[in-house]
Amino acid sequence: MSPTIDFNTLFNLNTFIELLLGISLSAAAGFRVFVPLLALSVASVVGHLDLPTDFDWVETPQALIVFAIACLLEISGYYVPWLDHLLDIVSTPAAIIAGTIVTASLAPEMNPLAQWTLALVAGGGTAGLTKGLMNILRLGSTGVSGGLTNPVFSTTELVIAIVLSVLAIALPVVAGIIVIGVLIIAIQRIWKFFSSKSSSQPNQTVSS
Repeated sequence: MSPTIDFNTLFNLNTFIELLLGISLSAAAGFRVFVPLLALSVASVVGHLDLPTDFDWVETPQALIVFAIACLLEISGYYVPWLDHLLDIVSTPAAIIAGTIVTASLAPEMNPLAQWTLALVAGGGTAGLTKGLMNILRLGSTGVSGGLTNPVFSTTELVIAIVLSVLAIALPVVAGIIVIGVLIIAIQRIWKFFSSKSSSQPNQTVSS
């Protein structure tokens, strides 16, 4: 029988902190997909985090090794000139999936439908917004420098992902406040990007 939602469990300080932790790690997934997953696995393996039974696999040494290898491959791929753009395309849905999984693993016990809906909206949505912001910024960086600054941009993304992941696990409230600020910026930049695209299309139509 599926567990029902206990609102006393859902709305308390511990749950709020866990949600901030999940959202912060999800935001980190928007910068590098496997860095927050690796951080979550390390924290659970050493006993800092106790994940639900459904996510016991994250706490295994095998999962830790897989995440570490995937993390190294992802980091290396962003320093290959033609591969970084391909990774951006692939990592956008991957970041949303990673954010959803991370948030679901930290969500309080509830009905699975509610749990995964919350995880998709809060975690997947956060990862999607941060990834969308970085895609727009990378596009602008590539356009200005012809791709010469992409390694610097990739290093900056990596540093942010590591710092945010560590901060999320150590100080989730602080990380959550930072992420909220990043999300506000992301929404503004993404809205501005698509607004400028839509406004330029009528002008192109008229000129043609």
